Amino acid sequence: MSTCTFRPAAPGDEELILTFIRALADYEKMSGQVVATPELLREWLFEKQKAEIIFAMAEGRAVGMALFFHNFSTFLGRAGIYLEDLFVLPQERGKGYGKALLKELARIAVERGCGRLEWSCLDWNQPSIDFYTKKMHAVPMDEWTVYRLTGETLQEAARPEQTE
Repeated sequence: MSTCTFRPAAPGDEELILTFIRALADYEKMSGQVVATPELLREWLFEKQKAEIIFAMAEGRAVGMALFFHNFSTFLGRAGIYLEDLFVLPQERGKGYGKALLKELARIAVERGCGRLEWSCLDWNQPSIDFYTKKMHAVPMDEWTVYRLTGETLQEAARPEQTE
């Protein structure tokens, strides 16, 4: 690995972020689900500050990206960091950038007093599972199942109950 540094995303990075998001979606076979736009990214990342991004930089260019935000553990009584997406460009994999990004997130979590760093991984993504468990010594949370409301189901859940 050439020297890896990190930099936070800033306004003006929206197209770069979208490039990483599209590449991640291609890798995860979910290209059709990307509806993010530079305008949405600017609003939610930089104006509303609902998530953060750090880039792994090598030789002056972004080779990886991690998007994360704070969650909260009632049992720990403190915030944690949830890693939504970690992506390293295909031609840059195997050079240590993914591990460097996770270690940087762990450093940020400790610096901020967070109680944990968590993320999800697709069941079929064996290379990532192996990396997380063997290289990073992460523990899978097998007893937990992720549930999601999105699109029309989210809209329906938000509607007031009809009384007869």
